[in-house]
Amino acid sequence: MIVDLPSCTAADVAKNLVRLRNDVGAMAMGRVLTLIVVVDEEHADEAVDVATRATRQHPARILVVVSANARGRGRLDAQIRVGGDAGASEIVVLRLYGELTRHGSSVVTPLLLPDSPVVAWWPGRVEADVAGSALGRMAHRRITDAAASPDVEAGTQLRRRGKHYRPGDTDLAWTRVTRWRALLAAALESEPFEPVQSVTVAAEAHHPSCDLLAGWLAASLRCPVEVVRTPAGSGLQSVRLSRASGPIDLVRTDDGKDTATLSVPGSQPRLVALHSPSTFEALTAELRRLDADEVYSRALCTGLPAVRRGGTRSAAARAGTSPAGPATVEGSERAAVGSRALERADEPEESPGTDAVEDAVQEGLAQTEGTAGGDG
Repeated sequence: MIVDLPSCTAADVAKNLVRLRNDVGAMAMGRVLTLIVVVDEEHADEAVDVATRATRQHPARILVVVSANARGRGRLDAQIRVGGDAGASEIVVLRLYGELTRHGSSVVTPLLLPDSPVVAWWPGRVEADVAGSALGRMAHRRITDAAASPDVEAGTQLRRRGKHYRPGDTDLAWTRVTRWRALLAAALESEPFEPVQSVTVAAEAHHPSCDLLAGWLAASLRCPVEVVRTPAGSGLQSVRLSRASGPIDLVRTDDGKDTATLSVPGSQPRLVALHSPSTFEALTAELRRLDADEVYSRALCTGLPAVRRGGTRSAAARAGTSPAGPATVEGSERAAVGSRALERADEPEESPGTDAVEDAVQEGLAQTEGTAGGDG
């Protein structure tokens, strides 16, 4: 059911929510959180669709704050969606006009679910200090997406996030490298247990997920970490962990699929699943936790400033500090090799960020910090 409320007030919206709850049984008591989506008019429909799908596992009251035309008379147009039009949640779309576009928090406050956590999500551009904004201050968790910024601003966005970081902040660019972190941590759990001397990450310029992965490695391994450039549009290509016994290489394959080759000294290279989560899957993963992500905090605030920027991947390959390029794997090898646990994680209900994958990352990190990190 969809109910349109043109030129209304927040009190009108609240009254209609109560009426609909009585008429169609959309029980707010079944909601586990309030999800505030802060978005512009252009991306509002896409954001509503992603939030609706993500909250099927976390029934919520979704408050979509859309900044429409900031000129003219202040006005609030609202739309309430319940039942089949809202999935497992109830959705309130709030379109703000005129002076009201600068007072979104005042409109949202009366509509928050009582005694339940508040999560705010910015699918696109955000202001410099997210946690210090009016909507950010009322949220327990604040989810941004640096990858949604123009390329020239992606690096700036992460620097701003680090400067203004508050417990509860996170970014979907971080969630997208959960699988990379799990594989690298697991690779360091096997013998020989020796320090990592240096790390080289190869990715296209202004790639926020690469930057956060490099920051995580710098903060966890406490060794030199360098990022080298690959051609535009290539994404995150490879990671090399250099050790005395030989390098550990995780290299994305060139078959256009979510696979990579993992090479560890003393064993044959093997093909592993490297699922790239969609925005829906990444948001679903972040809604599973409401506490501060301390690992993300260290990667962003401690590790990222220590990362060095190098030249191109080809130059690093000639110097022997990075793999030459995407791996090529024959079809028969693809069919024969793979990780059963990672294949299961490719299904939507087991998307990156699940307890099993995160436990693998944390166990790998514990081993990394205890053995591979030396006495640092």
